[in-house]
Amino acid sequence: MFDIDIQYAWLLLFLPLATAAFNWFCLTKRPNVAALTSTLSCLVTLVLSIGLIDKSGADNISWLTISDNFSINIGFMLDSLSTRMMLVVTGIGFLVHVFSLGYMADDEAKARYFACLSIFMFSMTGIVMASNIAMTFIFWELVGLSSYLLIGHWYSKASAADAAKKAFITNRVGDFGFLLGILLLWALTNTLDFSAMSIPANTCECLINLTILCLFCGAVGKSAQFPLHVWLPDAMEGPTPVSALIHAATMVAAGVYMMVRVQFSLGEAAFPEFSADVIATIGAITAIIAALMATQQDDIKRVLAYSTLSQLGYMVMALGLLAGEAAMFHLFTHAWFKALLFLGAGAIIIACHHEQDIWKMGGLFKRMKITSVTFMLGTAALIAIPGTSGFFSKEAILDAALAKNPIFFWIGAGVALLTTFYMMRVIFVVFFGKERSHSSEHAQEVSSNMWVPLAILAVLAVISGYGFIATDLVPFNDFKAAEFHLSLPFYVSMGTLVLGIILAYIFYAGSPASDKLSGNAISKAFANRLYIDRFYDNVLIRGVQGVLAAIIDFLDQFIISGMIVGGIARLVGFVGCLLRRIQSGNMTAYTVLFGIGMLLVIYFIVYYSC
Repeated sequence: MFDIDIQYAWLLLFLPLATAAFNWFCLTKRPNVAALTSTLSCLVTLVLSIGLIDKSGADNISWLTISDNFSINIGFMLDSLSTRMMLVVTGIGFLVHVFSLGYMADDEAKARYFACLSIFMFSMTGIVMASNIAMTFIFWELVGLSSYLLIGHWYSKASAADAAKKAFITNRVGDFGFLLGILLLWALTNTLDFSAMSIPANTCECLINLTILCLFCGAVGKSAQFPLHVWLPDAMEGPTPVSALIHAATMVAAGVYMMVRVQFSLGEAAFPEFSADVIATIGAITAIIAALMATQQDDIKRVLAYSTLSQLGYMVMALGLLAGEAAMFHLFTHAWFKALLFLGAGAIIIACHHEQDIWKMGGLFKRMKITSVTFMLGTAALIAIPGTSGFFSKEAILDAALAKNPIFFWIGAGVALLTTFYMMRVIFVVFFGKERSHSSEHAQEVSSNMWVPLAILAVLAVISGYGFIATDLVPFNDFKAAEFHLSLPFYVSMGTLVLGIILAYIFYAGSPASDKLSGNAISKAFANRLYIDRFYDNVLIRGVQGVLAAIIDFLDQFIISGMIVGGIARLVGFVGCLLRRIQSGNMTAYTVLFGIGMLLVIYFIVYYSC
């Protein structure tokens, strides 16, 4: 591997920002040049990321000085965690850029699209390389901005504009807690630098729990955990490459990455049992409900969106079980095969003339062999077929769960069964049987600049787990292939895998015209997201808005208009009435009043002078 000086990390950080600015201000009229510029920039950052693997070090520039003993820096920190995460960000980012060259070829706002991609690459790089949590928060918010711009890329489409606003607002809820957590962490450790953090002995455990859970609020929003998971499925309204880059591989993993970074800095012992249990429970709830919802989704991108939610729940559950190494392992492998699945879905959508309903597809294997094979390899990794990367990372989480809390182990096993079932449902319905629509009958393989990234990702989906085992991607425990022996987790995994395939074959093989499981109350509940979104819309949003509107109306009508504005108006009217009576126009009355006034003046002068 070639050697690169760590000072090039500054170029890695700021090159995407310079590219975004150049595209936005200079290349709006030359979209093809803008697309190539962004892609080349991403290639350079990928090369730099490869060169910085196994490097360690840090560099900081003082940005905001608060006192003689405290300042906030802008800087980077290179270690095994950040360099491997940068490989994910830049590697998948580059392949998404290449795929976008074909997918967005005819888009009217191509220059803006690639500029926003570069802004996202800058923002995500800042999160990964940040040397302190204040810098993390700055780039955290920039990632939210990037997501908003890219989800709403087709802003003239009402559903896309609404999805962008929903994602932005929902993340702000979690980010408020994150900001409180940063302030509490500062109060506890007297620093914001990751390398210098430590919680003093005899610190109140309640305060530590509050700090950890407030920080976790940021992860709940960004990594779309229950109850703030509702934005991610709607974010599929954005272009499919955006879904692959932001909402499957990188941005949604930022919450998990941030919590692992905090766990690295403070140590596992700094996570009290209560906060750890809360984190594990939230992850388990997200994993199970998202998997249930995925079983009845008909939009191919939404199936993958709920799958992402479920797998993120897996990672968060591992965090709560204090198995941060397993969480990062699954984050690393999941990024490759989920990006592959989303880009594969994009290729299918393009080939089927922008059709996304799986029940209007069918028989695509014989028409799109490269896309079909790569999609199936991604599915194999997701459902954890032995030998694929997903098998090793899923087993790591199940091993940790069985060792620390068997309840979470069986929840993880149930999620594995559902994952196999809903992904094999997609395979049987989309790729086999007979065509169900005109669009699937005339589907053809996509161009090479779209299937080549799929082929590369397919290889990585299979082998990335071995790369993790062979090298220390995180400074926790080493994963060795020999550790995955014939144990209870292995037998349970194989049982759920086989059972999931059998059930999917029973219900979806043979080219059914519709879903045999739909139509009942349970399937409708899964298809309608367990009515959680409807509850938010009708109760929280409309209900809160209604109450606030009633309060504002009361204040406006009775306090402002009635008492303040109306009261002043009535007082002015009363005084005016009195003055009108005095101004009668009668000269005799004026003379009498003038005389009375003179007598009063003389009286007061004489009386007070004495």
